[in-house]
Amino acid sequence: MTHAKHTVILGAGLMGRLMSLALLERGHHVDLYDAQGSDAQGSAAAVAAAMLAPMAESAITEMSVVQMGRYGLQRWPELLARLKEPVFFQQKGTLILWHSADAHEAQRFHQLMEQTHAREPSLEKPQVLDARAIESLEPSLSQRFQKGLYLPSEGQLDNAQLLKALGSALYLYEAQGALSLHWHEPKALGDFTWDAPSQEGLVRLFDCRGLGAKTQWSELRGVRGEVIRLHAPGVQLSRPTRLIHPRYPLYIAPKENDLYVIGATEIEVEDSSPTSVRSTLELLSAAYSLHPAFAEGRIVQMNTQNRPTLTDNLPCMDLTHPSTMKLNGLYRHGFLIAPALLDCALEWVDSQSLKLSQSLGLKVLGPSDPPTFMHGVRREA
Repeated sequence: MTHAKHTVILGAGLMGRLMSLALLERGHHVDLYDAQGSDAQGSAAAVAAAMLAPMAESAITEMSVVQMGRYGLQRWPELLARLKEPVFFQQKGTLILWHSADAHEAQRFHQLMEQTHAREPSLEKPQVLDARAIESLEPSLSQRFQKGLYLPSEGQLDNAQLLKALGSALYLYEAQGALSLHWHEPKALGDFTWDAPSQEGLVRLFDCRGLGAKTQWSELRGVRGEVIRLHAPGVQLSRPTRLIHPRYPLYIAPKENDLYVIGATEIEVEDSSPTSVRSTLELLSAAYSLHPAFAEGRIVQMNTQNRPTLTDNLPCMDLTHPSTMKLNGLYRHGFLIAPALLDCALEWVDSQSLKLSQSLGLKVLGPSDPPTFMHGVRREA
């Protein structure tokens, strides 16, 4: 398809799939490379609770991530509506609970969210709940918790369903000849040369490899996360619940068909070995303390993955090289902020503008000269 704009994308995780589909819709011919297979099991996105909780995350992250998360929460329904396969999406809010021993930590958490609301009044203010209000939201938690907080507009989606649906959409483009998929073919930036000489502001390769780009982005590191997926028909929770925990933010997210995702630990080590005994005990004990019916649940999966993280724990769009755009550093907020990063990148592609990036506080490195797209990419043997 020599008449189409020819683009190379490295990495077929969440960002790589979203970017590929967006550029295909814009008439690009895309070569998509990934070091692993089509199931995306090697990506950080495969191990996630897929929470869309910008205000809850404000207690542990910067305002820019909160703003990108709020944007993403509004944008996800539009992105999902364009997929042919259904993806579970829910916007019933986040319930925040704690046991009496963690009341002090809960107070600190509440204060941090109040400070966020004071800085940005347009963000929703957490609602304070008593035992009766908690029961009205989640009857199965009746008389188990005396106090709680509620963020009514937050949401979640099913990461496994989304990755599968995105993959199916890619295969449709491949059948039309607009996309070339290259599974189990790890590539680096230096593996490509171009038929036309380089020009200032030229963008023709998108690097979405996450930790796969570590050898070419020295600031990247992996932060270990662990997620347990349970089948627990006896629990009957209707919305994600965040349980205040002294070591890390812990979510219990109900998915379809009585599945629950419990996560996610946050361990400052780059290690993808199986889930540790300590983390397993803490995650399952926390779930059991929330609802005793979890004791009769069945463990469906126990997964670990390293999240690509930069030194400041914030995402970045790197335009330093005139022919390359690098998107990385999504950390623990991948599903929360991916739509914002996608639209920031597309704004640069479509109109050579960084207005959205600036308004959301996305870090951008490199020149701001308008990019162009060249035809005819040649792959090195």
